[in-house]
Amino acid sequence: MFTSAIRLFNVGGFEIKLDPSWFLIAGLITWSLATQYFPVTIPDLSDTTYLALAVVAMLGFFTSLLLHELAHSVVARSYGVKIKGITLFLFGGVAELESEVPSAKVEFRVAVAGPAMSIVLGAVFWILSGVSQAVMSSPALPSVLAYLATVNIVIAVFNMLPAFPMDGGRVLRAYLWARRGDLLSATRTAATSGKILAYGLIALGTYTVLLGAAPSGVWYILIGLFVLSAARSAFESQLMQSSFAGKTVSTVMIKDPVVVSPDLTLAELVNQVMLKHRVSFVPVVADGVLIGQIDKDVLSAIDRDHWTNTRVGDVFAGLDVAVTIPPEMPIQALLELIAKTGTRKFLVVDDHMLMGVITLANLIGYLHTADDINRRKSW
Repeated sequence: MFTSAIRLFNVGGFEIKLDPSWFLIAGLITWSLATQYFPVTIPDLSDTTYLALAVVAMLGFFTSLLLHELAHSVVARSYGVKIKGITLFLFGGVAELESEVPSAKVEFRVAVAGPAMSIVLGAVFWILSGVSQAVMSSPALPSVLAYLATVNIVIAVFNMLPAFPMDGGRVLRAYLWARRGDLLSATRTAATSGKILAYGLIALGTYTVLLGAAPSGVWYILIGLFVLSAARSAFESQLMQSSFAGKTVSTVMIKDPVVVSPDLTLAELVNQVMLKHRVSFVPVVADGVLIGQIDKDVLSAIDRDHWTNTRVGDVFAGLDVAVTIPPEMPIQALLELIAKTGTRKFLVVDDHMLMGVITLANLIGYLHTADDINRRKSW
């Protein structure tokens, strides 16, 4: 998800990373605190002092976010859920789970751990603010602590909104999962709540921009777009896990695919095979033996005027282990291979025999069909 994230350090076995987008929000928060919040809260200080207070408050804010995500991660790990690490980025922080939680009960406990930590931090900062105000003559430190107390409570409240994939949305999913016994159905409903919140934020941001408060409005719109994208991505990920769980390539591949002889001309290949059968990727077979494949990329490299006198055998791509896979390969492993290599079309081969073909388009089509069936089942 965060391919360009910078690795900072390791805490309790969790790798802490910083996405480059963090520097933007860190700068915006520092600027806002130094030029608006602290000058209003504690007037008559120097610009240098305001900047120093803003930097301390900003670092305290992101430390609080890190502790919020660490709470999620520690609880998740205690139930056997693997965590890649924690990344701070433009919209806060996120714990990257390598595997899904095993039950609704665990989902609930992992979800509430973060807001619970934020509430505890808010209370601690509030107490420290009161104590420092009583024993110190300068209002600087009490103001920073009061800000951190307030922002932690805001983090807890905002995250508990019932909008997936935020913490409140995960609590909602846990409830629906326990009630329905269907994780995918629960995820769909919870993700819908996330989309509703996202559209609400986008509408609020648009209205705010029209009122003349462009910076605030744009920020609402950006958050809304992020929540919308995250909700869609979370549901699609769950749909893939549910649809492909326990399935191998042999269950999804196209069996008995159209094949061509190396003696076929490219013109015949296009007109009699590709256009007729609506395929862009064809295995090449000679005397019953798979010898390679040809696709539209090969055709695009050859002038159309030469298609009638150029044969498939002259230009096809030979067998390559990079595009051949066994029928027993799990679909999840295939998806990882696609993500790693960028290859989208594969020959399914067993003991040098062509068993079928499988493409990313096949997998997407299978997902759409599975989603449609699941929707009908929930009606």
